[in-house]
Amino acid sequence: MKVLVTGSNGFIAKNLIEHLKRDDNIMLYCYSKKDSMDILEAYAKEADFIFHLAGVNRPENISEFYEGNSNLTKKIVDVLLKSGKSTPILFSSSTQATLDNDYGKSKLEAEELLLDYSKKSGANVYIYRLPNIFGKWARPNYNSVVATWCYNITHDLPLHVNNPSTQLSLVYVDDVVQSFLNTLHNGNKKQYIEIDTLYVKSLGEIEELLCQFKKSREDLTIPHVGVGFERALYATYLSYLPLEKFSYTLKGHQDKRGAFYEILKTLDSGQFSLSTTAPGVTRGNHYHHTKNEKFLVVRGEALIEFRHIVTNEIVSYQVSDKKMEIVEMIPGYTHNITNTGDEEMVLLLWANEAFDQDNPDTYFLEV
Repeated sequence: MKVLVTGSNGFIAKNLIEHLKRDDNIMLYCYSKKDSMDILEAYAKEADFIFHLAGVNRPENISEFYEGNSNLTKKIVDVLLKSGKSTPILFSSSTQATLDNDYGKSKLEAEELLLDYSKKSGANVYIYRLPNIFGKWARPNYNSVVATWCYNITHDLPLHVNNPSTQLSLVYVDDVVQSFLNTLHNGNKKQYIEIDTLYVKSLGEIEELLCQFKKSREDLTIPHVGVGFERALYATYLSYLPLEKFSYTLKGHQDKRGAFYEILKTLDSGQFSLSTTAPGVTRGNHYHHTKNEKFLVVRGEALIEFRHIVTNEIVSYQVSDKKMEIVEMIPGYTHNITNTGDEEMVLLLWANEAFDQDNPDTYFLEV
């Protein structure tokens, strides 16, 4: 299949193209504003499907709205009609197409041209009236507050919030691309298509999350970033980090026994830590009433010992990096771990709760 993408240097197009390039059954044609109309005409005549994503939303002159939106659409439609083609077209319009401004008017004119083309040629036309879109590669200081704020906070620049209660309707670029691909491969009975997942968030909510993302490198507490809007926003935030900020240094505690580093704290599922222990050294000798942990030796070898604090029942485990074996620290058992090897032992730990200095639930008692 030959697929044409207009506006190929744009935010949505870049994300879409990376998916299309992975499909060996697709021959990709990319048109951007630096290309000539002759190239666009040649590509349009060849294409079996057109993603019409080119558009103007921040012109120097009002006339550029119409030149880059409705007039460009007319040129594509005219080429197809003169060539007797009925090529399906997917068009990225805007929710502003219903508003009385020149950007919206130019998008609405483009929609009407496509609908007329569909009637004349019988071609399928798919119109997406997209709201605010966010995700990696959006241009900051252009038309996306999310892109601008992600750039600013990752570059230590201030965020300007005029009204934190202002609500935004947002879609994530990966969801947009997935919907586009579904339409490409499966079609759609509708001419006007909406993205299934729409987020409605206030500027204050977005600002708070971005500040938490940045702060997480200091207090090591990461917000919920596994699902939904937080997942999408965190991925977007990370994509704006400058190269020199891809890494950060942990602050550890070191003594003659070895070192201890907290790695990551979650809001409700505990924390991850790492410790090193010198040969022959024993750590621990304490118990918890409720707190529980998982130990994994990732380098070296060790003996983990338990003793029930009431019955004095004893159990032990010899562990090493030769076998990735997790040992659970059970409430009500005092426990310790001894480096039984000749090299430094490295232990990865997970605790079900973040450490609370005021209520550590940790009581010294030798095994």
